[in-house]
Amino acid sequence: MNASARFVVVSGPPGSGKTTLATALSAELELPLISKDAIKEALLKVLTVSDSAASQELGRASMAVVYQLAKNSIAGAVLEANFRRSRSVAELQGLQGSVIEIHCRCSRAVALHRYRARQESRHPGHFDALRSEVELWDPDMVGPLAGGWPVLEVETDHRVDVPATVSAINDLIAAPRTHPVPR
Repeated sequence: MNASARFVVVSGPPGSGKTTLATALSAELELPLISKDAIKEALLKVLTVSDSAASQELGRASMAVVYQLAKNSIAGAVLEANFRRSRSVAELQGLQGSVIEIHCRCSRAVALHRYRARQESRHPGHFDALRSEVELWDPDMVGPLAGGWPVLEVETDHRVDVPATVSAINDLIAAPRTHPVPR
């Protein structure tokens, strides 16, 4: 793998604007986008998911695909998912290259509104209507992953200034490390 690869991890709870921001960052940074929900949607077209538990298992499998695709990427990628700190930090620390986390932060009300509004456009195999507000606002997803890499928190209640975010990402990548990052 390439130690000069750049991985931009876009994290945050469901409905926080991760997909919108990650798509824009992918284009601006000229890096491929690896999105958990895009993988899960593709799998839902060919697999039958009978209940919420099966949907969550498919979500975990989709995350395994995200990590494998990232590990195979020579240039790096923009990774987008509702990463769980307890499951994701070790996988992301194993990537060869620079890791920068962009954490989408917005109000709980905005995130919940966005989440409920998108239900009509998503495959029913997500079982979105059955997920509780407590589950969606899980403490394991609400805060940054903070796995030893630089974290840029971005307010996503409103439109994000993508060029300014890209500039901040490039500055973080170029900045010398003042302490060792665990890998």
